[in-house]
Amino acid sequence: MKKDSVGVVTPQYFTFAEPPNNLQLKSGRSLGPITLAYEAYGKLNAKKSNAILVCHALSGDAHAAGFLEGDTAAGWWDDLIGPGKALDTNLYYVICANVIGGCKGSTGPSSTNPETGKPYALDFPLITIADMVEAQRHLIDFFGIEKLLCVIGGSMGGMQALQWASAYPERIIAAIPIATALKHSPQQIAFDEVIRQTIMADPAWRGGYYYEHGQPEKGLAVARMIGHITFMSDQSMEEKFSRKLKNDNLSFQFIDDFEVEGYLRYRGYNFVKRFDANSYLYITKAMDYFDLSGEKFMPTVKKTAVRFLVISFKSDWLYPTHQSQDIVRLLKRKHAYTTYFDLISTYGHDAFLVEIEDETRLIKNFLANVSPN
Repeated sequence: MKKDSVGVVTPQYFTFAEPPNNLQLKSGRSLGPITLAYEAYGKLNAKKSNAILVCHALSGDAHAAGFLEGDTAAGWWDDLIGPGKALDTNLYYVICANVIGGCKGSTGPSSTNPETGKPYALDFPLITIADMVEAQRHLIDFFGIEKLLCVIGGSMGGMQALQWASAYPERIIAAIPIATALKHSPQQIAFDEVIRQTIMADPAWRGGYYYEHGQPEKGLAVARMIGHITFMSDQSMEEKFSRKLKNDNLSFQFIDDFEVEGYLRYRGYNFVKRFDANSYLYITKAMDYFDLSGEKFMPTVKKTAVRFLVISFKSDWLYPTHQSQDIVRLLKRKHAYTTYFDLISTYGHDAFLVEIEDETRLIKNFLANVSPN
């Protein structure tokens, strides 16, 4: 176990919205009861003023740091969370919750529908980023935390950070949206739709009601392969794979001759072991619905006290730099204290998970100047 690790962690579960007090969703439907899986690291101080909420990306989960019992793989942002790290657990109480609609312990389409006793499948209501944040707000209330010191996340996690700032500016002191956008562009929506159609075209999808038979592995694997291509940059793929062959000669068959082909197949078919196909559909749709552009952002606030650190990466073509610059321009119109960095990286969109040294320096310096009110 690394000295700077938070150590072995145990997932926790919070249940709320027990009928008839269901959570009202943006779609007009309601949902309840709802369970959120979460993990927490560090210690909440007496004033409950040192809490930081970490929001995960599309296929992430609550396991952001440390090690689960018997597991050798650390949480997905372990390099950023722990003693002395960017989110220093000697100073902060760090919380990460799996979003509603997910499949890693929180209520989603694979959860049991109390009305039928079977998995919701496509009877699960469509959800939005705002619904995810509203569920998180209930969790923060459960902790008795009146104001979060910071909300941070990359990609879809960055959307949640922006939604927190827009919906509950009085409940947070700072926000750090990384490699994200105020809304999806037509190209981003198009990628998501191709991914969804790939899943739904698999006969094993069975109209979403596949839980008694096994999920659409081929469709989900290809969907993840498509997604993974968008996470990397041309340069990172060249440096990692180039045109290297798995064997010395071409096979002249439809097999994975090139290393990049084998890598994508490996990624795709490992993904089906840990993620639910319907959750992939629901969460990508939630990202496509997200739109905080223009007057939709902080609609009742002319000048905000929330402080922002916005980070983008020059090689990220999935969430390009200009989308983060749009965020900064909108924040300036709200007179928000805003710091912005467009970091040099060759890793593409994955940079927010990889460029730990630069992110640590920026986040540490930023948080050092964020004080509880």
